[in-house]
Amino acid sequence: MASAGVDIPRRERGGERAPHRDGGDSYRPARRERTPPPPRTEEEKQATAKAEYERLLNMRSGGTYIPPARLRALQAQITDKTSKEYQRMAWEALKKSINGLINKVNTANIKHIVPELFGENLIRGRGLFCRSIMKAQAASLPFTPIYAAMAAIVNTKLPQVGELLIKRLIMQFRKGFKRNDKAVCLSSTTFLAHLINQQVQHEMLAGQILLLLLHKPTDDGVEIAVGFCREVGQYVEEMQPSIAMAVFDQFRNILHEADIDKRTQYMIEVLFQVRKDKFKDNPAVKEELDLVEEEDQITHQANLEGEIDVQDGLNIFKFDADWEENEEAYKKLRAEILGEASDDDDDDGGDGDDEDESSEEENEETKAMEIKDQSNADLVNLRRVIYLTIMSSADPEEAVHKLIKINLPAGQEPELPSMIVECCSQEKTYTKFFGLIGERFAKINRLWCDLFEQSFAKYYETIHRYENNKLRNIAQLFGHMLGVDAIGWHCLSVIHLNEDETTASSRIFIKILFQSIVEEIGLQKLRQRTTDEILRPDLEGMFPKDNARNIRFSINYFTSIGMGALTEEMREFLQNMPKPALPAPRYSSDSESLSSYSSYSESDRSSRDDRKRRRSESRTPPRRVRARS
Repeated sequence: MASAGVDIPRRERGGERAPHRDGGDSYRPARRERTPPPPRTEEEKQATAKAEYERLLNMRSGGTYIPPARLRALQAQITDKTSKEYQRMAWEALKKSINGLINKVNTANIKHIVPELFGENLIRGRGLFCRSIMKAQAASLPFTPIYAAMAAIVNTKLPQVGELLIKRLIMQFRKGFKRNDKAVCLSSTTFLAHLINQQVQHEMLAGQILLLLLHKPTDDGVEIAVGFCREVGQYVEEMQPSIAMAVFDQFRNILHEADIDKRTQYMIEVLFQVRKDKFKDNPAVKEELDLVEEEDQITHQANLEGEIDVQDGLNIFKFDADWEENEEAYKKLRAEILGEASDDDDDDGGDGDDEDESSEEENEETKAMEIKDQSNADLVNLRRVIYLTIMSSADPEEAVHKLIKINLPAGQEPELPSMIVECCSQEKTYTKFFGLIGERFAKINRLWCDLFEQSFAKYYETIHRYENNKLRNIAQLFGHMLGVDAIGWHCLSVIHLNEDETTASSRIFIKILFQSIVEEIGLQKLRQRTTDEILRPDLEGMFPKDNARNIRFSINYFTSIGMGALTEEMREFLQNMPKPALPAPRYSSDSESLSSYSSYSESDRSSRDDRKRRRSESRTPPRRVRARS
């Protein structure tokens, strides 16, 4: 079939060709020159980084893993502190830092970890801190004392953190108790026990938990109560003996009456043995973890019952419009806590300026050291603290325990025995409460024994200044302490029982003193004490043997107060005492004495004869002789 003469264009070989492009096919169109994109502004870079970070966080529930290099790159791009993304990154860094510090704390490094912990914003991250420390404690119960010590230190500076931790532990215990979750109850009660030992929480909570666990005893409940009591028992015994007594009575009733397992009964018996040993293997606070002074600690009064706000919203991130202001406020608080210098100080000064500042600081320190309180305000405050401590105590043991914890300044130790005696003297009638306090102190340490002996000498010398009621109370106090051998009998050497060295007040004082000693040990033992060869040199002032006058005075005194049995030795000594002879005249030699005596006697005789003759001549008239006729 013939073609219809359709013209088909063909490329001529020798014709014109399109210009060849270097390195390309001849039939492809020419490549256009691309213009470079305009440079992005800083705001656009920030927006892109924020969007990328938000996308990565919200990719799936709980976020996604971000490689560290990429995360650092994103963080370096996001610098706007008012943005939500920047605050979110700071929140994640805060959570990571708190977790890391809590997980690596131990007994050796706790003093170094706590300052680092204060370097983080614990006001903002207090929810994170509580959740992290509770989680770490539940995972490792043997580390509970260390976590409690860390919480106690934080509580001294940031009490809201300690209060939140206690509330969350109480709520966790309540939930575990309702759900019969033994592990949760055990971890919660162990942590609370050590917080009570550190005085972060009041010991009343321990009594509430123990009574709740023992109200309807079960094997698990009694086991948790035994473990809790072993941890907190020593502290409760010292601070609240009444609570300890009620709890152990309940344990005793359960042991005898309740239907519990043999293993649980054995645990209760072991607990009683631990109590008998005074919890020597379960001290309230170990020495290496006793890092907080008692006066610096803040004790919270959380209760087991009632509504508790655990502030769960603090566990999650929330945008803060005043983020920068809050961070600056915490920086100032951190500098105050750690004693750091403010960041606003200029560092441009030379070495000369530093030397001048250091010299000025030294001068200020010396001036501060030279200031002395001449108003005795510190002494008055110390006496007030001692007085209120004594008068607010329910029993002598509590009073002694609280008084020992008072931080006495150096050189002010004699104020404590003095205030005990003064408080006793202020009472209308003598109570043994003060005598038991003095006895316990004198037997605790030799220092207090010596101070009470010095107080006895001081009060005896100034007893005439006190009225009869105060005098009687003071004498009975020291009489009790002498009767129970709390102070040494050698302190009686200051008493010299004679007419010249005693007054009416001192004689009354000695009478009441000896009557109190007789009430404590009896007259027979008192007589044995007074005749003891070791004590005899110290009692020579009261039972003298120097002269008859003092001996008679002492005999009459003790006989008048009904203690004549003490004077038997003095009576025998007085009877056998030789009578004093008249002193003979002393001369130079025997011959002189004889000659002088003979001459004296002859002259004396002649003088007497002359006087008699003259007297007879003067009195007798001469006789007249009558002549006889």
